[in-house]
Amino acid sequence: MLSPESAAVVRATLPAVGGALDEITARFYGVMFTEQPELLDGLFNRGNQASGEQRRALAGSIAGFAQALLADPDARPDALLARIAHKHAALGVTEDQYTIVHKYLFRAIGDVLGEAVTPEVAAAWDEVYWLMAGALVAREARLYQEAQVDPRKPWRQWTVVERREETPDVASFLLRPADDAPLPAARAGQYVSVRVPMPDGIHQTRQYSLSNAPGDGLRRITVKRVASVADAPEGEVSSQLHRTVRAGDELTLSAPFGDVVLDDADTPLLLVSAGIGCTPMVGMLEHLAATGAERTVWVLHADRSPADHALRADTDRALEELPGARAQFWYEQNAADEPGAHAGLMDLDDIDLPADADVYLCGSLPFMRAVRTQLLRVGTPARHIRYEVFGPDLWLAHAED
Repeated sequence: MLSPESAAVVRATLPAVGGALDEITARFYGVMFTEQPELLDGLFNRGNQASGEQRRALAGSIAGFAQALLADPDARPDALLARIAHKHAALGVTEDQYTIVHKYLFRAIGDVLGEAVTPEVAAAWDEVYWLMAGALVAREARLYQEAQVDPRKPWRQWTVVERREETPDVASFLLRPADDAPLPAARAGQYVSVRVPMPDGIHQTRQYSLSNAPGDGLRRITVKRVASVADAPEGEVSSQLHRTVRAGDELTLSAPFGDVVLDDADTPLLLVSAGIGCTPMVGMLEHLAATGAERTVWVLHADRSPADHALRADTDRALEELPGARAQFWYEQNAADEPGAHAGLMDLDDIDLPADADVYLCGSLPFMRAVRTQLLRVGTPARHIRYEVFGPDLWLAHAED
């Protein structure tokens, strides 16, 4: 609960603090990594730091949490906290690291806002920070306990059983535990962190969805090589995996985490994706097929061309095993090569979708925003739409539900 005194101060200062959060978080990360560069070894993503995505996601989460407390001092934004907690658990974040973040974050607030940060202002925002940190620590502790993971030792070695070239830019890696111990429990839609040594000796970590049914004897991740575009560098981990990993090699993985998971309801289901966003959807689809699900399932996918559509054969195979399933595909190029496919971007206006469906979305933010708008227009309740974001959740940074 945020105290009434702190709530009044936070409400009065939120415009100023919120307006400076981007500058504050930029200074926070810069100073912290200068003084503690070891934090860049495996915990923080250098690519997201360079692009500013991590900074904007942190700013959005702090502002969103503060706004939620002001709206209801007794409530906490569960969706925001759950998403962050799962990301943290997949990285092995520990309670003591919140103290490190607090030290550098509040130093940055003081440096940027100067004399405006009176003792009262500092105390009020300190209360907000520790309410958020405390909620996350508690959630992460539960996640570690449920996954039977020691956060000080969150990693496990896995052997690459097979590498499959899905498209020119996408490869799948089939994995089994190197120690031949049982697979950790997983739910359809979850992801794992992959910790990879870079040529300069620094470890970098990325999350990849489990792209097969979690009940299979092997786990599969499907990785798109992120190419360099304009000023953006190529994806470090994806490029390293594509260049160097072959059958027989080992990868370092976390236990599965992620809050956007397939439920056991019998309502109609829409699995909507674009590009490599198909990976969690194929995992869900294969789980439905493996369990003999009888619910109505729509698979809607958009891609650049049929040749770029990763896991298409796996999608078709699962669809054949589900009598209540159907699919629609959109391709920006060469749609005529695929019988029944639509040309161009995904357009749901002429698709007779069930209004009471549960929807799972995955793809780029512009794609998901556009599809969500279409779904709301045809009457799908906002609470029925769930989404997965690869990387920092910039949807939260824009304060959208």
